Amino acid sequence: MSKLPDTRYTQDRELSWLKFNQRVLDEARDDTVPLMERLKFAAIFTSNLDEFFMIRVGSLTDMAMVKDEHLDNKSGKTPHQQLQAIFRAVPALYKQRDKVVEQLEGRLRSCNVCRLTMEELDGKARKQVDRWFHDQVRPILSPLVLDIHHPFPHLPNKALSLFLGLRKNGTDTYGLLPVPGSLPPFFQLEERGVRYLLLEDILSWYAGEIFDQITLTGRCGVSVTRNADIRPEDEAYDVDEDFRAHMRKIIKKRSRLSPVRLEVQGDKEDKLTPFLCEKLSLSRSQVFSTKAPISLKYVFSLEALLPPESAASLCYPPYSPRFPACLEPGAPVLPQILRHDVLLFYPFEQMDPFLRLIREASFDPQVASIKITIYRLADRAKLAEYLSAAAENGKDVTVLMELRARFDEQNNIRWAERMEEAGCTVIYGSEGIKVHSKICLITRLDRGKVQYITQVGTGNYNEKTAKMYTDLCLMTADPAIGGDAALFFQNMAVGNFDGDYQRLLASPFGLRDKVEQLIDREIAKGKDGYLFFKLNSLTDRRLIDKLAQASQAGVEVVMNIRGICCLVPGIEGLTDHITVFSIVGRYLEHSRIYQFGRREDAQLYISSADFMTRNTERRVEIACPVLDPWARRRLMGIISHLLADTQKARVLRPDGSYVSRTGTLPRHNCQEYFQTESVPVPAPSQPQRGRSILPQRLRRLLSKQ
Repeated sequence: MSKLPDTRYTQDRELSWLKFNQRVLDEARDDTVPLMERLKFAAIFTSNLDEFFMIRVGSLTDMAMVKDEHLDNKSGKTPHQQLQAIFRAVPALYKQRDKVVEQLEGRLRSCNVCRLTMEELDGKARKQVDRWFHDQVRPILSPLVLDIHHPFPHLPNKALSLFLGLRKNGTDTYGLLPVPGSLPPFFQLEERGVRYLLLEDILSWYAGEIFDQITLTGRCGVSVTRNADIRPEDEAYDVDEDFRAHMRKIIKKRSRLSPVRLEVQGDKEDKLTPFLCEKLSLSRSQVFSTKAPISLKYVFSLEALLPPESAASLCYPPYSPRFPACLEPGAPVLPQILRHDVLLFYPFEQMDPFLRLIREASFDPQVASIKITIYRLADRAKLAEYLSAAAENGKDVTVLMELRARFDEQNNIRWAERMEEAGCTVIYGSEGIKVHSKICLITRLDRGKVQYITQVGTGNYNEKTAKMYTDLCLMTADPAIGGDAALFFQNMAVGNFDGDYQRLLASPFGLRDKVEQLIDREIAKGKDGYLFFKLNSLTDRRLIDKLAQASQAGVEVVMNIRGICCLVPGIEGLTDHITVFSIVGRYLEHSRIYQFGRREDAQLYISSADFMTRNTERRVEIACPVLDPWARRRLMGIISHLLADTQKARVLRPDGSYVSRTGTLPRHNCQEYFQTESVPVPAPSQPQRGRSILPQRLRRLLSKQ
């Protein structure tokens, strides 16, 4: 019999995530946030909840079906108990979301941004809708009456439909009207302001016409959420099937897996919901009612429709990332990195210097190879184009592409094929282990000597999210880090995940052990010890217990954890020297920072890895030390402003709730500060690590691009 986990200072992972999503919803309530942005936060809350059910509830559902009972090592609950706790907690969140959306839409109406119903329209507006419906909507509809000849159909994952109670020839039956995904989600009226009707509301109005000569007895909008927690390694390969083809088959399965949730909007007639539950094999606890629209994705399209004066008052002021102060504008990036390290801070600084580095390397005659790991890319990715150009220019380009980046699989397959066609060597992660690291290595041959430029990041090489997520990007010519990176890529090519590195920390073997050793170093200092971690999530039980051990030794532990935190701080005698706070704001906090020790003596790392079991045991991750004096000061400055935030920071209490920082502290929003801060440039006296031998003509060409 397995030992029961100690849950005195831990909490359930899934309930912790729901509290994070509630903090997202809190942003929709914040009066300091512009109205349209608040509505976007309600939409983000909704899409977050969709993914939570597809992945986490889907995974727990699979685990609950296994005969061998599994106890969660943070909560001590079985998967079935965890599911029941989720189903009890979620309805209250729906009610909060519905109330917030109703209030926001009411306030937006006074700004002439109105979601209307058909009942509100005058004759002129109704004619516009009627013409659009009959000309563009009606011809592509596929209404269905459920009877002996028309059995209950498959409802795709997250597809929206109208479900109707019907009476045909004196007999009660049901009808289904899928909302076409090929049509715009709303119809905008031809008048001043942003006045629109949702497609599902228009279909509901015309339902009597669509189901002609049939009496409607009830109607509601419905959407089924299906288990999307597909593990490619659990699926059998066909003989001679390559991994790309295998992933294409896996992606197709996602829309047909078992239902885990039913959302219902509109009439709540008792006979409609039980029928759906029976057909979908769902319990009533898996049915969630909503007054707000089931899907709020359309909200992100509204901003583009606003006139300039409305956008100025309803949205965040436009922000353009600045060119980093640590680089000379207009000059080639590569030789500057040879002189000193560069630390970029997205989205406050541009991603362009890293892209320029790859572009310069693709033309540099001394560059022999470029190697990179890729987890997610934008739909339009300059990086992939530059890597392809480098291969076409005769460089040895190796791309370790992770095809299992959830919900980005198809995009990654497309880019993998494009780069392979250009001459890149494209390889994939090994079975059972995802490659989540963000590392790039450029190797130059300078007069017979090998010269490395290494880039390590906390976030993906995605030019779109680099403008929305806070992430760090370190570019260095440190030879030891470069040597580690070269060995890392050699190990990845042969499937060796147990590499021994001088400077880099790498999982699935090594990173957690080294973190524990560094924590032990602080434990040995007792009350003089100090630890700071900035993470997205903390779930790894070994690291949780090690942090509790540090607290019990008197070490001050401060953690900025955006999302899941399974460790409960402030438990007397166990975690009372631990402070945890979360920041949710305009930009998604995504960077990972590890600090061991105080001030000048601190060891600093940036990393792709959260302290989650999946990151420490089942993923390839990289943590890189920050050694350059200027980069260390820059990173410590970032940490200090995270710690000083009093507007967006929420502190985790021993009872599991989050509260705003109170007291006489001055108002400080770290993200707003980072937008306007003046960053000191690196000292010009720093030693040159290598000499650029880019031809002068090529330097002039690159500086003009």
